[in-house]
Amino acid sequence: MRGVSTRRALLATFALIGGLSSFCGCLREGDHPSPTAAASGSSPAPTPSVPADPFAADEDRARAPIEAVAQVTPHPVLIQHATVLTATGHRYAPGYVLMEEGLVTAVGDGDGPTPVKDGTTVVDARGKFVTPGIIDPHSHMGVYPEPGTTGHDDGNELTDPITAGLRAEHSFWPQDPALERAVAGGVTTIGVLPGSGNLIGGRGVVLHLTPERGARAMRFPGAPEILKMACGENPKRVYSGMKRAPSTRMGNVRAVREVFTRAQKYARDWEDWTRKQREPRKADDPRPERGRDHADKSGGDRRDEEHPPDRDLALETLALVMRGDILVEWHCYQADDMLAALQVADEFGFKVRAFHHALEAYKIRDILAQKGVGVVTWDDWWGFKMEALDGIPENLALVTEAGGRAIVHSDSDIWGQLLNQSAGKALAAGRAAGVKLEDDDAIKWLTVNPAWALGIDGQVGTLEPGKRADVVVWSESPFSTYARAELVYIDGQLAFDRAHVGAPRSDFELGIRAMPPKGERGGGP
Repeated sequence: MRGVSTRRALLATFALIGGLSSFCGCLREGDHPSPTAAASGSSPAPTPSVPADPFAADEDRARAPIEAVAQVTPHPVLIQHATVLTATGHRYAPGYVLMEEGLVTAVGDGDGPTPVKDGTTVVDARGKFVTPGIIDPHSHMGVYPEPGTTGHDDGNELTDPITAGLRAEHSFWPQDPALERAVAGGVTTIGVLPGSGNLIGGRGVVLHLTPERGARAMRFPGAPEILKMACGENPKRVYSGMKRAPSTRMGNVRAVREVFTRAQKYARDWEDWTRKQREPRKADDPRPERGRDHADKSGGDRRDEEHPPDRDLALETLALVMRGDILVEWHCYQADDMLAALQVADEFGFKVRAFHHALEAYKIRDILAQKGVGVVTWDDWWGFKMEALDGIPENLALVTEAGGRAIVHSDSDIWGQLLNQSAGKALAAGRAAGVKLEDDDAIKWLTVNPAWALGIDGQVGTLEPGKRADVVVWSESPFSTYARAELVYIDGQLAFDRAHVGAPRSDFELGIRAMPPKGERGGGP
């Protein structure tokens, strides 16, 4: 939602149906001689080197690293005597967490393995709490960096309602001071999304909050691609103001259906071309050699009729959505908008991974739970526009009670530093309403559930052996207003130490720290 004029003003004041399955299978199957070639006595010509998946090479190149990322093997760390909230249903009090070579290797009751290996840093966390690192699945850090200026307003490409070919990483500013402040709030991973002014805003990117010079180097290893979509008020407000479509909710849905229909044809065109290119040919096949220019009868050169379809970045993204390779993160507030979005997803054969903001998710929580759709939302922010009027603080609790995946997000700004408090408030609201909730439920809202929403729950989100060592040591219960993240580890490496704050990552933060105290400044109020 961030990035539209309404929100910023407020803050200033406070895949395919049926055919796609064949598309996927055709693109990924191996070579098989055609029945005609098999029956013929002639030997087939060698199959050309056309990849089975026409999109894979381009996708790989688009994610290829630019800067070399230093490979650091951290020293072992043993955290002892803490209350350990694992997000697996187990709570150890007192308990320990052992990190080695960037992974959690042991968790449990007591003081941990003995004897302690040489070179291990032992942290006495008596009276403190330990959790997995917080994951914020809906952030605009880096694309709407702080301080907010027009020059850095890079989250919404408001020139067309369909901009599926965009990538948020190409707007990401790694020196945003909000990033290191989020780490100081216990956040270790974020999903950076475009804004919600467009119906399909573009691809997001999942980032590990390590200090690097570019977004590509910060990409979370192995994370899938994600796509930001939006429904409801924002797109129709933006484009009705430009005197163009969409200007209504039905216009929103029509535009999305139309572009997915075009993506179906795009996928079929690539399917047909790939199949023909990979089909073995007879030795006496009169057709010209594939992929080569050849002379026509007039003596001029003309292009082989089997030249591949023109590439379209937006339609390629949507083809990958329908194939299940890209996870859909859909901005929707109202229950009816979410139901309409689910209709579109069913029509075109893809899944909605999660609805974001989703203030009325509680109204359809049974449907969302049954369909396995996550709910990414705030604790109690509501009432800032018409589609936000029915938000309630019990939303997360009711979705959890119904068996759904409830998730706390920030939408950036100061909330990115206070997600633990957001979970604490939602936990208290749910319990006050009579919903039976454990602390572990609320930890899941911050860790393993958002990890699932971003497709990385196999690597992070819980404290158990084999997971990446993204770990936070809190001064007290993380659900307390007074809790502070004292130590934050990312891949077992100390990323933040409140007792020994290191040099800032951001030039802006450096300037803030270098400023004299307010009372000593001259030349103005």
